[in-house]
Amino acid sequence: MSLIKSISVGNGDMFYIKHESDNFTIIDCCMDETNKDDIVSEIVTESKNKSITRFISTHPDDDHIHGLKELDDKINILNFYCVENKATKEDETEDFKRYCELRDSDKAYYIYKGCSRCWMNENDAEKKYGSSGINILWPITSNEEYKEELKKAKNGESPNNISPIIKYSLQNGVTVLWFGDLENDFMEKIKDEIELPKADIIFAPHHGRSSGKIPKEWLDAIEPKIIVIGEAPSEKINYLSGYNTITQNSAGDIIFDCGTGVVDIYVSNEKYTVNYLKNKYLADKYNGTYIGTLEI
Repeated sequence: MSLIKSISVGNGDMFYIKHESDNFTIIDCCMDETNKDDIVSEIVTESKNKSITRFISTHPDDDHIHGLKELDDKINILNFYCVENKATKEDETEDFKRYCELRDSDKAYYIYKGCSRCWMNENDAEKKYGSSGINILWPITSNEEYKEELKKAKNGESPNNISPIIKYSLQNGVTVLWFGDLENDFMEKIKDEIELPKADIIFAPHHGRSSGKIPKEWLDAIEPKIIVIGEAPSEKINYLSGYNTITQNSAGDIIFDCGTGVVDIYVSNEKYTVNYLKNKYLADKYNGTYIGTLEI
């Protein structure tokens, strides 16, 4: 089994995957004075028995790297994954400076469509640590629209559209997609450039904002069973009528306990419910309330 946690951090994103192999993955960082001690402590505890820990940064906006300096100081990030970029900011925070240090260091591994790396999506020769099941579906670095977004980020404009599309899949189990903060107008431009796989759970781009609405063609191809809508302000959210959703504004932390053919789901808000999951009457755990099971 593996465990995916979407941490409720307010207006931002932070996830981790505790893999069934000897891997631990963190995707993005958003911590402040009110939660950083608890989050860092949890990550240290959950990753302590894993040999390989990686941090994947979708893009260097503050709501995806806030607290990165603190996290790096505490856990010493040795494997930093990001798209190759030269993003700049007019006002450089300490977290952005740390992002740039990691991005430009020998700890960095630059991700792109189809990239392969030992322990990310390849076993090592001795199969000691195993693959994490992570694959990158975007960017295609030769794409002209993408190159233009890299130029904008280098010139200090929004880096939203340099976000990669990340796939995590568990053998005989769940497939999950992340889109970072890709924006609707950019996705419409590149929608014919890539074919997206069917996936069971997806995290809506740009925290679920209408500005991050996924093109219909992509949703038709993905056929998601659950779409997680992030913690954008309610007036800016696209609630995706016609799809099963979990809204993090209401659910709080979301924990996906992924096994063979099933995902048991827990949330930190004990009053949150949905009506589309199978009820296996499981006990509450992970400091969360069981809301049902998704059958794959």
